[in-house]
Amino acid sequence: MAAGRSPEGLFVPETKSLYSEVILDHIKNARNFHELTDANRKAHGINPLCGDTFDVYARVEEGRVVDAAFQCECCGISMASASIMTETVKGKTVQEARTLYRSFEKLLRDPGAASTLQADSGQLPMLELIREFPSRVNCALLGWHTLDAALDGRAEVAISA
Repeated sequence: MAAGRSPEGLFVPETKSLYSEVILDHIKNARNFHELTDANRKAHGINPLCGDTFDVYARVEEGRVVDAAFQCECCGISMASASIMTETVKGKTVQEARTLYRSFEKLLRDPGAASTLQADSGQLPMLELIREFPSRVNCALLGWHTLDAALDGRAEVAISA
C-alpha cells in the first residue's frame, strides 16, 4: 500500500512489501524462462537450504554473452532475480557479466558497500528488496551463482550461506 490518505482522511503510511511492482512483473512474466537449445554453456545450481534448483544456459561467442536463459523450480525472488539477470547480461562480455555478479553479491551481502551498479542495470529493485529481507540473499543470488559456474565451464554448483 502506498502512503496517502484513507477515505476517512487519515494518513496511511507506506507499508514495506517483499514484492515490488518490478519484482512481481519479473515473477509473472519471467524473461528468458526456457531452455536455450543452442547454449554452449550450461550449469545446474541448487540452494540446499530451501531446495530451489536452477538450470542456467548461455551462448557465448567471442567472449560475449549473446544469449542467456534459465529454468527453475524456485521461489519468486529467485525467479525475478534470474529474469533480471538474463536481461542484464545479454550483450555483455563474460568478464562484464562476472563483474556484475560479484558486485551484486557484494552489495547483497554487505549493504554498507558503495554501489557500483548502474541505475539502469535492472538490479536495483532487487537490491532494495533484499536489504529489507536479508534472509532472501541466497534466493536472489542462486541464478547468478549458477550463471557464473556456467561461464566457468562448471556443470554443477551449490550456493552456501
